[in-house]
Amino acid sequence: MLYAFGYSVELNLQSPNQPTGINLLTTSKRASIALAFVSAASTLGAGIAPAQAITLMDIIRGGPGKRPPVADNGLPGVVSRERRVEQDVDPQPLPKVSGPKYHTYRVDPTRGVKTAGFVAATATGIERYLVAAKVSGPSDIAAALENFYGKNAKPLWVSDGEINDRARGVLELFQRADDYGLDPADYRVEEPELVTASVQNVSLGAETEADVALDSHAGALMQFELALSAKALMFAQDMVRGRLDPNRISGYHDFKRKEVKLSFVLPFIKLDESAAGYLEGLAPRSKQFLALKSELQTLRTEETQQGDPIALSSNLLLKPGKSSPELASVVAAIRRNGSDALKESHSATFASYQKGSDYTPEIVDLVKAFQEEVGLKSDGVVGPATVRAMVGDTQEAKINKLVVAMEQARWLPAELGDRHVFINQPAYTAYYHENGVEQFSMRTVVGSKANQTYFFQDELETVEFNPYWGVPQSIIINEMLPKLRADPSYLDRMGYEVAVNGRAVPSSSVNWYGSTQSISVRQPPSSDNALGELKILFPNEHAIYMHDTPSKSFFKRDMRALSHGCVRLAEPRKMAAAVLGVTEEDIAKRISQGKNLGEKITAKIPVYVAYFTAWPNKDGVVEYFDDVYDRDAATLKALKATSAARAT
Repeated sequence: MLYAFGYSVELNLQSPNQPTGINLLTTSKRASIALAFVSAASTLGAGIAPAQAITLMDIIRGGPGKRPPVADNGLPGVVSRERRVEQDVDPQPLPKVSGPKYHTYRVDPTRGVKTAGFVAATATGIERYLVAAKVSGPSDIAAALENFYGKNAKPLWVSDGEINDRARGVLELFQRADDYGLDPADYRVEEPELVTASVQNVSLGAETEADVALDSHAGALMQFELALSAKALMFAQDMVRGRLDPNRISGYHDFKRKEVKLSFVLPFIKLDESAAGYLEGLAPRSKQFLALKSELQTLRTEETQQGDPIALSSNLLLKPGKSSPELASVVAAIRRNGSDALKESHSATFASYQKGSDYTPEIVDLVKAFQEEVGLKSDGVVGPATVRAMVGDTQEAKINKLVVAMEQARWLPAELGDRHVFINQPAYTAYYHENGVEQFSMRTVVGSKANQTYFFQDELETVEFNPYWGVPQSIIINEMLPKLRADPSYLDRMGYEVAVNGRAVPSSSVNWYGSTQSISVRQPPSSDNALGELKILFPNEHAIYMHDTPSKSFFKRDMRALSHGCVRLAEPRKMAAAVLGVTEEDIAKRISQGKNLGEKITAKIPVYVAYFTAWPNKDGVVEYFDDVYDRDAATLKALKATSAARAT
């Protein structure tokens, strides 16, 4: 299970038995926790649930009891009964720890290109008109233009008073930008109108009407020259790293934006007549990106969708033995979207069905086969997940998902690595790759929409067996505190360990009306432990890691965005064995010892905690998933804002 906490969450719960590096958040976050505690104004955005263990055990053992007498141990936050506030109603509102937010996307600011330093200012040919060109762009693009034209006077895109073939090739490439998930409108450059007279040796101060026209045309050509260079730099940058800074979309995005060496682009174009080929060669070449690109081209070349859309109610719930007027649409959807093998094996059912409304055993078997084929629980119950699989996305929706996926793929490394772990949140699946090939995949549980899992990359470091669960401040404040104010012995009864400034104390002795900043809570290894048998760590500021869970039933569900920001593994022993390079039997032996111990992962294995609603499977076939957190919508909105800004 991966835990995702907001920036205002602190973990400082490392035990003497834990391996180095398990403390998941730095002490630099403590001040933000205190701020979140004092503000008491935000709603829960990213905390961590104890995998249902607390609520369940509370029910088993009974509700909160009476407050027992407490001792004064002389510790901050630990007070005597006489000094405790004894009221049935809290004297102050309960605080909350809030999680990350989605932002209104801020586009890159622009500035004018400073042409006064161009060497063309002292030239005698048409290039001298460059100093009068007016072009704006982001500061890095503007600086690259100033650097290039400060050293080079000869135009790249204009020859003999005309737009040259090099420019024509690049303009044609820009028109095909949508093949790469980009927007051709972002790279539009106004072409000057052609004139019949030569402008090779135009003189300044021309007095005749013809000379004035030539002067105007020369200026337009140099305006085109500088503008096309700016768009070429922008296109190169977009091809490599994408159009967006993902960190401006939301606090759940965490990427170091790629650096594109723009100072190399125009010099390379100068040396290569095939400028379009050079720019096109900057596109990602990973097999995943190429599969997305191919799928996008296929969808865009299809003139119409296959037949009329099949309508099914999104809230349809049809169980075996029942009836529904929508059953005919259910059968029609399977006939259209099922595989050829499925249609052949159930051909008799299709042939005999007379569009009745009774959900008979034969049609139940047909639905079960379809559910199994698309990776759903094959129980024959037609609910929201099955309806979505049957109806599918519209062509427009698929194209949007592909555009977002191609943008996001550029945020990741050009190659994910021969050996890596890839967790795709909308697919609720973790994949393990070795030798460049997917070795296995497993179901996961990810954060709910209210407690989303982050989107970032890291590197695996440690597997911890029989782990302690250090309860984050978000859960202490958002979920435990109400219980503790009613019953300070709550954590004692639940078997949790409490410490104030590192000193163990009974839960019942703590003043739960004060700040929790110096208070740590952890759950010892046990069958009830929220982390189960093991966790796989890649220490990061979000306190995210993979782990086991005692709540196995969640993996049987089709919609598995159920946790407080965590990603739980259905087969944690299998994943631990793979990343450690040992057998599952070896993992079982370590667990059976019952000791809390950590083992370092010696291999360099990147992990991608990703979010793709369109992504190719191991056979290269693009699969589509629901936008669990509405992140695609936020990304599309940011792309729209970027294009609008570029059009001004």
